[in-house]
Amino acid sequence: MDKTTKIKVDHLHFGYQGHWVLRDITTQFAENSITAIVGPSGMGKSTFLMTLNRLWESIPKAKMKGKVEIKLNGRFRDIYDRSYSLSQLRRSVGIVFQVPNPLPMSIYKNVAFPLKLAGGKDKDFIAHKVEEALKRAYLWNEVKDRLTDDALALSGGQQQRLCIARALVLEPEVLLLDEPTSSLDAKAGAVIEDLLLSLKDRCTLLVVSHYLDQVKRIADTVVELSNGNFVPKPFDKQG
Repeated sequence: MDKTTKIKVDHLHFGYQGHWVLRDITTQFAENSITAIVGPSGMGKSTFLMTLNRLWESIPKAKMKGKVEIKLNGRFRDIYDRSYSLSQLRRSVGIVFQVPNPLPMSIYKNVAFPLKLAGGKDKDFIAHKVEEALKRAYLWNEVKDRLTDDALALSGGQQQRLCIARALVLEPEVLLLDEPTSSLDAKAGAVIEDLLLSLKDRCTLLVVSHYLDQVKRIADTVVELSNGNFVPKPFDKQG
């Protein structure tokens, strides 16, 4: 087995109400890399991301067949093995959505929330982790003097970086991003792109994107989702 493999998907099927959206997907993703997932709208790209952290399980009449293994803490884990904690999975596999979704609370509390949800009580430790996550998300210098301000008052690009910081505060090994720049202007999008490139030394990223130029700038590998399965998509990386 290739020692750089981070995620293994084996004969994955996923559907709603009897209609299979994903069909017999078998693939692998390399660790410490950025994989771009491209393809037409409605092909199941966002759905595929949800199969990697079991987020779909709250959807009525949805079902999945197959196996997903992710190397977490140095060993491959079957993430659908019921003996593996769902909360631990969500700590290790973070997700960031297309539209920024800050919580209706302060900037600081937004980033601290996952730590407190996980049982963290040491205020100094939490403060350190919040600062570290905001720095990794390229946001600290912009908000360090107003951490108690309402997060909803931030610009769209800042909100998206805040959501990334919130995902990073738990130090995930895998980060899933569903069109993270689609709601942003070009300047804010460029900041997010630089941020994603800076993260792959510490985690593995899967990014759904509709922007070919963006894919060329940031991706190490590109796969296209077509008719329920992945096909390799050659591309010329810039830089």
